[in-house]
Amino acid sequence: MNRLLQRIHQHDLQLLLWLDMSFLGNRTTTARLASRTGDGWLQLLLPLTLWWLEPASGGPFCLLVAVAFCCERPLYLLLKNSCQRRRPPEAIPSFRSVIRASDRFSFPSGHTMAAFLLATLATLHYGLPALPLFLWAALVGLSRVELGVHFPSDVIAGALLGPAIALVTYTAMIS
Repeated sequence: MNRLLQRIHQHDLQLLLWLDMSFLGNRTTTARLASRTGDGWLQLLLPLTLWWLEPASGGPFCLLVAVAFCCERPLYLLLKNSCQRRRPPEAIPSFRSVIRASDRFSFPSGHTMAAFLLATLATLHYGLPALPLFLWAALVGLSRVELGVHFPSDVIAGALLGPAIALVTYTAMIS
């Protein structure tokens, strides 16, 4: 298992450095903006706005989001603190991030996990009109790599865990 993790990490390093040298790095302003939208305020603002605009549908959506995040945040913290994966600037001596991360560890990407959780919940609850939220979630994830605070696999893990938690929460609350 350790050997497999080392191979994944090597591929992750290569992909991060290739992305950094190839086409990332020149859209820093856009990446900062995208990253900031994933700071958590949208996960609060969107459900509250929908509740205010349409209480009959927005109220249950707010409850769904609250329950899902009560499951997501502890799992996120557990994974972050058990895996203790160092962020790119600590793992690669010559690598510099554009921003300073709010915590020490990088796996999984909490911004990405929360963004994909919200996008999935909104799509399950509201259907097709919510699908553009997946584009936003992908931009949040990409921004975290571009800003140098996450490896690509951190973002991929967040993009998989967020929807998984959303599906479990939605299924449990609907049935």
